[in-house]
Amino acid sequence: MPDKPVSPGQAADAAVITAAPPHHSEWRRIARVYFGRKLYIIGFVIVVIIFFFAIFAPLLAPYDPINTDLRDVLKQPSAQHWLGTDSLGRDILSRIIYGTRTSLEIGFSAVFSAAIIGMLMGLTAAHFGGWVFAIIMRITDALMALPGIILALLIAGLVGGGIPVVIVALGFGGIAPMCRMMCGLALSVKQNDYVMAGRAIGMSNWRIMLTQIFPNAFPPIMVGITMGIGGVVLGEAGLSFLGIGVKAPTPAWGSMVNDGYPYLLSNPLLSLAPGVAIMFLVFGFNMMGDGIRDAIDPRLRGVL
Repeated sequence: MPDKPVSPGQAADAAVITAAPPHHSEWRRIARVYFGRKLYIIGFVIVVIIFFFAIFAPLLAPYDPINTDLRDVLKQPSAQHWLGTDSLGRDILSRIIYGTRTSLEIGFSAVFSAAIIGMLMGLTAAHFGGWVFAIIMRITDALMALPGIILALLIAGLVGGGIPVVIVALGFGGIAPMCRMMCGLALSVKQNDYVMAGRAIGMSNWRIMLTQIFPNAFPPIMVGITMGIGGVVLGEAGLSFLGIGVKAPTPAWGSMVNDGYPYLLSNPLLSLAPGVAIMFLVFGFNMMGDGIRDAIDPRLRGVL
């Protein structure tokens, strides 16, 4: 049986299909873009190392970070104490290693609690609009009128120190930015055809918000969450430095900087070592945030 003749249009379509590049998953593309920049790889490695120290702190720390030894007060770096000891004879290296747990616990708890509350508020305001939008936006305006660190100082000063109080104080200040960010993204996403199609087939408001709007608005929120962890760690260090953050004897980098401040000339490592740890943690998470931003938003790629 003779072959059916092929029209020029069909031949062109077949050529396009044959020459089409292979499909790559979105996650593979994001990973390729992210790991294509050395600075982002450095940030990723720093964060992995910090998590490694936090997870295996009992195995890596040479001494108990809380036990005091008044016979080894303010020792200089040596083979027994690589970074020396503080004014109570506690090993500095051990306290820095255990301090990663404190910083990550506060950072993730504060940022994720603020993100959950803020995203729910933003989704609700964007989806329902009207008086719901007006009330939620005025609440965020009031929260953003006060600087986050001032609000945290107020809450921590009134309630007292401790890890739970620091988490609440720093997380409360992050609700308004997350709400504004999610609201702006949701207002843009809700105009798409698939959201209107969901309304047309009778999907409930909450189902549309959680299955149609939220998944498509969340990727940019990941950038804010990642970079927010570094900001929260800095805020915790500031509160602990002022004496209203994490309470002694829990290892916290900010309080360690404050404890070593009187000995800057005689033993600078008491303050410099935890200060460098704070710097590396903030740098690592900020680079991760920049890398995720460039990977998910082609318009911003190459800005850094």
